[in-house]
Amino acid sequence: MNNFFLTNELSFPPIEYATKEGIVAIGGDLSTERLLLAYKSGIFPWYSEGEPIIWWSPDPRFVLFPDELIISKSMKKVIKKNIYTITFNQSFKEVISMCRKLRINREGTWITHDIFNAYCKLHELGYAHSVETWYNKKLVGGLYGIIIDKFFFGESMFSIMDNASKIALIELVKKSINEKFILIDCQIYSKHLESLGARNIPREEFLKIINSLKS
Repeated sequence: MNNFFLTNELSFPPIEYATKEGIVAIGGDLSTERLLLAYKSGIFPWYSEGEPIIWWSPDPRFVLFPDELIISKSMKKVIKKNIYTITFNQSFKEVISMCRKLRINREGTWITHDIFNAYCKLHELGYAHSVETWYNKKLVGGLYGIIIDKFFFGESMFSIMDNASKIALIELVKKSINEKFILIDCQIYSKHLESLGARNIPREEFLKIINSLKS
């Protein structure tokens, strides 16, 4: 059990020792080095304000392979109307702020002040990226995550207009296909993302895939 609690050493316990729920470790910090090591190891932080940092690697893992994207007939109609404008990395802080704000208003959030600051730093260093959806020059949807090698590790998304976050994800997938990305990590199941083609895969398979590009 003591192996569960992180020290100052930059490492994580073996994932096979994770709890049934997917908890790998508790504690540590949100330094750039630890966060990058976590994502490369198939681990991500998820906890609430006032709690110690909790590191997760759930089994199964919910992912979207770019070539498995599903665009429904209704979404194709929305896209054809061309009412939204999509940008990349134009308003990262605004996107993560909106994800935080809307989740606090609904059910609470894991985007703590420390998470916010850590991911803004990752953005400044070129690791964290955002996709923005605009309507009449107003930010109405978007998402953000981490890019390492040919993987996009999704963190959160928001929408204040119909289909605004779905449009952002669809454009991200199109970009991922053009840039030959292997997968988009969605972490845990959601009906919203399942409708776009995301699916569960065994954690072992997920780790095998993300380890394939390690030098």
